[in-house]
Amino acid sequence: MKFTEEHEWLREEEDGVMLVGITAHAAEQLGDVVFVELPEEGTTVSKDDEVVVIESVKAASDILAPVDGEIVEVNTALAETPGRINEDPQGEAWFFKMTVSDPGQMDDFMDEAGYQKFIA
Repeated sequence: MKFTEEHEWLREEEDGVMLVGITAHAAEQLGDVVFVELPEEGTTVSKDDEVVVIESVKAASDILAPVDGEIVEVNTALAETPGRINEDPQGEAWFFKMTVSDPGQMDDFMDEAGYQKFIA
């Protein structure tokens, strides 16, 4: 996994598609998630585009595209059960899968040890 300073995680799947979600730290900071708005499949995004909206009992937050690419699948189960983000943020509660246009953008992200130092 790779981690961003915006508290997102990215994990490359066997088919080369990138799975994207938020970290356990981010989910804890948000509090109980009550609503998630996901992007449309097939949407082309640029790094830092707003792609997901999360609303919790504390606040609303935007999730930004970590890299340039195309959204190829969304986790529709989150729309029905947004609380899964609090239960399993780095597993079953991923937001979307995307192709990466510029793999070099991945070089800017932290590994897990780097992320743990970042949030300490």
